[in-house]
Amino acid sequence: MIPAKHIPTILKQVVRHRTRTALTVAGVAVAMFLFVAVQSLRDGVHAATQSASSDTKLVVYRQNRFCPATSRLPENYGDRIERIAGVAEVVPMKVVVNNCGASLDVVTFRGVPEDSLPLISKSWLVLEGSIDEWNRRSDSALVGARLAERRGIRVGQSFDAAGVTVNVAGIIESDEAQDQNVAYVHLPFLQQAAKGSTLGIVTQFAVRVTDSSQLDSVAKQIDEEFKTDQEPTQTRPEKAFVAQAASDVIAIVGFTRYLGWACLAAVLALVANSIILSVRDRVKEHAVLQTLGYRPGLLARLVIVESVILSLLGGLVGTGLALVVVRFGQFTLSNEGLSIPITARPGLVALGLGISIVVGVLAGLVPAFSAGRRDLATCFRAV
Repeated sequence: MIPAKHIPTILKQVVRHRTRTALTVAGVAVAMFLFVAVQSLRDGVHAATQSASSDTKLVVYRQNRFCPATSRLPENYGDRIERIAGVAEVVPMKVVVNNCGASLDVVTFRGVPEDSLPLISKSWLVLEGSIDEWNRRSDSALVGARLAERRGIRVGQSFDAAGVTVNVAGIIESDEAQDQNVAYVHLPFLQQAAKGSTLGIVTQFAVRVTDSSQLDSVAKQIDEEFKTDQEPTQTRPEKAFVAQAASDVIAIVGFTRYLGWACLAAVLALVANSIILSVRDRVKEHAVLQTLGYRPGLLARLVIVESVILSLLGGLVGTGLALVVVRFGQFTLSNEGLSIPITARPGLVALGLGISIVVGVLAGLVPAFSAGRRDLATCFRAV
């Protein structure tokens, strides 16, 4: 775009007014921080709710219920579900949460039978402790890494939430969104520890089908099986279930995209204003440069590169801070006991820096045009 020999000249202009440059970079950094944070939130919602062609999980819940406390299904439904054609695995699950509403700090207990744990732990990585220790104690828990880091939970400690006290047997990591913010405990223990004895009652069944193409047909057969029972069921693919249960949260997250676009507009206005003021102060200097042989087109390109540098510096700071906060904050949006982890994918770095460059170019166009259209006589008259 411009010869490398002009780079020192541009850098001198950037640091010439240090206070103005620092304020501009800080303003861009704040706006890019908000933009990347919003994108992280939207990425988390997308990962937790968008179905893939390889999905084979179904959730069987009490019909017309969403909060775990209101879904009460007989545990013996599991035997009847297993007999339905196309069903590979059935895991009865009791769910207890300390807050059924939308929150960033929800603790979710999932009680599962001891013999069913191998079915749901295939994709787990045990970071600390062991599953054997979980098997030895009836009040032990395997805690998701995101929950453990947020609450400062360590193996061997005990912690309580929602009136349930457990001993931590291990910390697990999983790619599954619903495994990252939960504590898996023994089903009979949770049934007795929860308010009111609920032996024989579970909240939901996690069902895995033999073929992803059978998701809808198996779900329909399950609901048909219990249609006339006292506790009819509603069966949906897991991610569709999350999307429906957390629809209010998802609607709010959808609205935040306007906040993201507003941040970009603020960056554009901020950088453009700074460059316009800078170019206005340099009329005399541009007259001298044109006398030395700098053509108007070259002056315009120098202004655009200066704008890109300012925007890119702010983008680097804002994007970096946002990724650090999201990574170490371990934030998780929860609603009705379902989790939507806020994630910072590596691609956000490229996105943040790419947008910073584009905004820098756009912000520099107007002042560059102003600088480039002044001929030598006009510059001297202005002096």
